[in-house]
Amino acid sequence: MSREQRQVAVRTAVDHVAGQVPIIVGVGALRTDVAAELAKDARAAGADGLLLAPMSYTPLTDEEVFQHFAAVAEAGELPLCIYNNPSTTRFSFTDDLIIRLSSLPNVNAVKMPLAADGDFRGELHRLRARTPGSFSIGYSGDWGAADALLAGCDTWYSVIAGLLPEEALALTRAAKTGDRKTVERLNAALQPLWTLFQKFGSFRVMYGIIEAQGVGRILPPRPILPLPSSERDAIDHALDVLTSAMKYAD
Repeated sequence: MSREQRQVAVRTAVDHVAGQVPIIVGVGALRTDVAAELAKDARAAGADGLLLAPMSYTPLTDEEVFQHFAAVAEAGELPLCIYNNPSTTRFSFTDDLIIRLSSLPNVNAVKMPLAADGDFRGELHRLRARTPGSFSIGYSGDWGAADALLAGCDTWYSVIAGLLPEEALALTRAAKTGDRKTVERLNAALQPLWTLFQKFGSFRVMYGIIEAQGVGRILPPRPILPLPSSERDAIDHALDVLTSAMKYAD
């Protein structure tokens, strides 16, 4: 999104839900000065927090990333979440870098990729042992959310919640209360959707869900292309399976 599009998006969110739910705004940009301005825009519009991923054409060093985050956190003056997304940014945060960043003013959360070996408990233990008690550790990668939540992470940075909030909330609440049976049932119902996410990327699939829900045909920004029309039946099937499972969510 352009800077102007981001400003419109934030203002729209603030106008509709400010005071009801926290509004966290992504402020990633190739340059530190641009990311800092985006952070200021978000604060001025009434956002509650920031999400920052280290994006760069040139591979970054740990020190460059640290300085980048320090500058944006200072400019934004809002709680800031580290976005550790190596599949997109090609930068992987080490434990040491996350721990160092957690000591900065305003940096109080991290959005982690799914644990490579599936050892969420071990990863959570390592990070919690060396970060402040108030530092929040959450995970993205929706197909691994059930395992991450059951392992005790603080939050799930969900993709599907943008269009399927009730389903995401049902899974999260079941996990938070230790209801493993319900978590496994809902996660199984979500598996057709997870398969599409893993095959095509969640971004493309979400545009397909928008169309399947009857909201309209909204195309992703180029160069991203929409899903092939041949996958429409797969999306419809995934949503039907999930709808059936939700009838028994309570």
